[in-house]
Amino acid sequence: MAGKPVHFEIPAQDTNRAREFYGNLFGWQFNSMEGPTEYHMTRLGEDTGAAVFPGDTGAIRVYFDVDDVNAGAARVNELGGKADDPQPVPGMGWFATGTDTEGNPIGLWQTDPSAG
Repeated sequence: MAGKPVHFEIPAQDTNRAREFYGNLFGWQFNSMEGPTEYHMTRLGEDTGAAVFPGDTGAIRVYFDVDDVNAGAARVNELGGKADDPQPVPGMGWFATGTDTEGNPIGLWQTDPSAG
């Protein structure tokens, strides 16, 4: 369903402390992802997840499901927001980050196991 929240990112000054906090608060268990950036994911449901990563705190970014990430990013820009070019997450899908018209961080997600 387009528009369904499917993922969110929690920036942290201390990712160990943040993972311990959310792990103790909700019982979340994190898996560290391989890649050029430190990123720790947890599954919240069949098609919903969250992540802790090093970053400036103050705003959690929510990712919304879209049928076509390219069309979604174009629509964000058309409506006065700002969207970056979509990027692949190999074997999982495509994402685009940006902001809404108020400057709030948002993300778009398209599931696509063939993404490379």
